Amino acid sequence: MSDAKFRIRATSENATKTKVKARNFEMIVDEPDQFGGTNEGATPVEYVLASLAGCLNVVGHMVAKELNFEIRDLSFDISGPLNADKLFGKDTNDRAGYKSIDVTMNVDTDADEDTLNKWVEMVESRCPVSDNLSNKTPLNISLKTIVEVE
Repeated sequence: MSDAKFRIRATSENATKTKVKARNFEMIVDEPDQFGGTNEGATPVEYVLASLAGCLNVVGHMVAKELNFEIRDLSFDISGPLNADKLFGKDTNDRAGYKSIDVTMNVDTDADEDTLNKWVEMVESRCPVSDNLSNKTPLNISLKTIVEVE
């Protein structure tokens, strides 16, 4: 299978709010009031956790089908510590991102413990979002200035 290319387009609505278009879907990314936002959407770092949950869900169901067991219910508790000092320009040795991310997958199933351990291992190894969070991914940020001609 060849590579599939995913793309979003985003527009700044104000200093904290971003409107994101992904295919025919729209998402609002914003900051809470205490960080100067308008609280109209999840924060960028909350979307990181949400995308991890969404990916683990899809891959989890796919792998369960391959291992021939049924998931009756699946939910996730995902959290991680993040020091916002670097974000706000303060001198710190902490990185800007999550220091770690903890995931608890709550699954209701009749699968035995060995099968579930294999399932979790396969899910983590095949989830693209988990892979991007666990491994360095080349990031190329470029700048294109818009010059208005009078």
